Amino acid sequence: MSTTRTAALHALRFPSATARIAHGDAATVAGIAAGLLAPAAATSPKYLYDSLGSRLFEAICELPEYYPTRTEAGIFARHGADIARRVGTGSTLIDLGAGNCAKAASLFPLLEPMQYVPIDISREFLNEAVSRLQQRFPRIAMTALALDLSGPFMLPDTVAPRRRVFFYPGSSIGNFAPHEAIRFLRRVRDNASADGGLLIGVDLIKDAAVLDAAYDDAIGVTAAFNLNMLRHLNHLIGADFDVRQWQHVAFFNEGESRVEMHLEARTALTVRWAGGERRFARGERIHTEDSYKYTREGFADLLAQAGFEADGTWTDGAGWFAVMHARAAIG
Repeated sequence: MSTTRTAALHALRFPSATARIAHGDAATVAGIAAGLLAPAAATSPKYLYDSLGSRLFEAICELPEYYPTRTEAGIFARHGADIARRVGTGSTLIDLGAGNCAKAASLFPLLEPMQYVPIDISREFLNEAVSRLQQRFPRIAMTALALDLSGPFMLPDTVAPRRRVFFYPGSSIGNFAPHEAIRFLRRVRDNASADGGLLIGVDLIKDAAVLDAAYDDAIGVTAAFNLNMLRHLNHLIGADFDVRQWQHVAFFNEGESRVEMHLEARTALTVRWAGGERRFARGERIHTEDSYKYTREGFADLLAQAGFEADGTWTDGAGWFAVMHARAAIG
């Protein structure tokens, strides 16, 4: 087990005492409270990614069950030259949900960007990653942006307006329901340039057993990642979640073509936060994340609805994952 993973799991098992103070802004507190008080309790998956959550996700990407990272990397290794010819060099590479920036950095020798713009919701984690990356690639201008991509966004003037190539790897687009994905991609289209494009990873529909294992690994790192959200909510809204009273549940919902992640109450309990509370029955769940899966044709249609034209698709040999390139539609 890596040092990062050991430290992260230790921090989850032995949390510090919860201070009943809301550290999120009023809109954040109100939004989280509304989700917890809904008939079917739910939270936004963005709250999975505090500093610890981001490190836990790094550990997930190392797991044998979690195929997306290594499968996508294999696609880039096998088809990298062809992808680079399609995308072009000298771009402004805008990395959506950059995390530790490793995926984009692996493409620097191929894409040779003039400017790299990593975007992530976790400011501290992002700044640390970019600081390390800038030392490795001093000739590439880097502009780190801490933005919440779940709502409207406009890139600042510090981002070069020409040759904007948006990079959205992994299966992150699957965290949006299809209609939400279209809305998100339209926002990307609004920030795009006519001479740029979109390079995106898409998780494809496959055997349910493979999907279930990927989101519920044998040693419990994904469970720790999901449970850590409760600690993050404690910080944001002054809640008193006890992670020991909850368990991770994940499964493929074939009818909706998505993997669902939930947190399930192990016993009847009451959660309190600044200004509110909710009683949970034993077995009641909080829906924390979805990951939608697509066919190649289905996702190309979704891109078209968002104002993009798919002009390149690369997959692995088993057809588990796809990397697609699209350009902003003209007219």
